[in-house]
Amino acid sequence: MKKYLLYILITAFAIKANAQNGFQRTAKGTQYQMLTHNPGDRIKVGDIVTFNVVQKTEKDSVLYSSYQMGKPVQMQVQAAGDLMDIMPLLTVKDSVLIRVPTDTIFKTQEDKRPPFLPKGSNLFFVLKVEKIQSLAEAMAERDKAVEAAKAEAAKMQAQEGVNTDKYLAEHKMVLTTTASGLKYKITKAGFKPKPLKGDSVYVNYIGHTLQGKVFDTSIESVAKAVGLQQPGRTYEPINFLLGAKGVIPGWEEGLLLLNEGSKATFVIPSKLAYGANQAGPDIPAFSTLVFDVELVKVVRGSHPAAAVQKPVAKSTVKHTVAKKTLTTKKKQ
Repeated sequence: MKKYLLYILITAFAIKANAQNGFQRTAKGTQYQMLTHNPGDRIKVGDIVTFNVVQKTEKDSVLYSSYQMGKPVQMQVQAAGDLMDIMPLLTVKDSVLIRVPTDTIFKTQEDKRPPFLPKGSNLFFVLKVEKIQSLAEAMAERDKAVEAAKAEAAKMQAQEGVNTDKYLAEHKMVLTTTASGLKYKITKAGFKPKPLKGDSVYVNYIGHTLQGKVFDTSIESVAKAVGLQQPGRTYEPINFLLGAKGVIPGWEEGLLLLNEGSKATFVIPSKLAYGANQAGPDIPAFSTLVFDVELVKVVRGSHPAAAVQKPVAKSTVKHTVAKKTLTTKKKQ
């Protein structure tokens, strides 16, 4: 951050200093001022260039910064355009200040001119070249990065399985596993029909990681007990339509296994949750998630009469539960 702020200050100083001095022009009229110039091979048409860029107004307001975004820009040099007019002048680690009159930008679309770019004003771009590659070199680098990412993902997935097995052993949990990999156990059997896709369901839940960190709940007393901050949250069963893909796949599958009124624990592998994506500060990539859920209510959608399950007779409940368990779901 300090490095970024220092660069912004230097950039602002350069713009003010050079605004008073003459800019050079390319053959096509692009205005530029070299800030740093290094020896070496210049950029050629067809090269892949990686560069950082800061876009500012005359009053030093930053409109865009690749430094702030945390990722430089990468593009292939073509034969046309203002930037492409400048690129062949540069080599690695060169910095250049480019001035673009806003009147040329909004010449045919004056109605789209924002108030902070009045007539007669300029936009300034400060570019710093970080890397120059041929197309073949850039593609080879990309392929290498893809393979490295695949290897890292495989490693993390393997570790996820180890962590899940350890969690189940430590908590002496015996669960049923579905073909998809969802693990579940019914902790309280309900006697009303199971939901179907197209039904609306109301669910209370507590979601936590294998490390025991509660990251979400619909129950206020639980949130207070664990110090979970959910500003503006209304604590009540969440409501959503099954089959609409509004929740993670593990929830979709698990809730279809539960009779209304049931409670269950779901252990949901990352492939049925958020996969390789991080979901907030408490859920890293490839995280198995644990949910304690209660299927509070089912509101029927439109189904053929034969599709709706009849209530389970109490005399058969113990036998049914002994053979089969249900799964829980996590809110997205």
